Amino acid sequence: MKKYMKQSLLVIDAQKVYTEQNSELFCRSSDKTLQKINRLIDYFEKKGLPIFMIRHVHALDGSDTGRLFDYAGDVDDFNFKEGSREVEYSTGLTRPHDAIELVKTRYSSFQKTKLDELLHKHKIERVVICGFMTNFCCESTAREAHDRDYYVTFVLDATGCPDLQGLKQERIRDIVGKLLEAGFATVVDTDTYLDS
Repeated sequence: MKKYMKQSLLVIDAQKVYTEQNSELFCRSSDKTLQKINRLIDYFEKKGLPIFMIRHVHALDGSDTGRLFDYAGDVDDFNFKEGSREVEYSTGLTRPHDAIELVKTRYSSFQKTKLDELLHKHKIERVVICGFMTNFCCESTAREAHDRDYYVTFVLDATGCPDLQGLKQERIRDIVGKLLEAGFATVVDTDTYLDS
């Protein structure tokens, strides 16, 4: 890792849809994931480095969903509707007063947002990724960040996802981590990142 590279933290989709037990997308141990996300937020805040708080939100009529829910059934049943409880920030998430807030409508945090423009404005060379879901929005953002020539650090244990088709969250994390570290990102855990 280049030692003096300017970094920014991307906190992706730390929303109630993933952290409240009655949600269909609830992620096991999301409270522990949030604790790790908060440790990263505290570190970046103390260092005075930019923190981006990114949420996934769709218009009530679904007009901005595009192809996002092709594999989820009827578009009338889509998640992340504006004004719903599920799109609110997770209870217990640290929210710095000077964090930059963005709303997205695609998996990647770069698509249809000003993220790239703002990262360039802040002269960011490396993005540090945490949040939900490991294998969708976090992974998609990491891959696109790499393609846009940012260095990428993926803090694996500070991401979470629901179990999927017989794969437990831990296994999904492991698979995503191995795929990303093969050519897209430096993959670390929270303690390793903070100690470095």
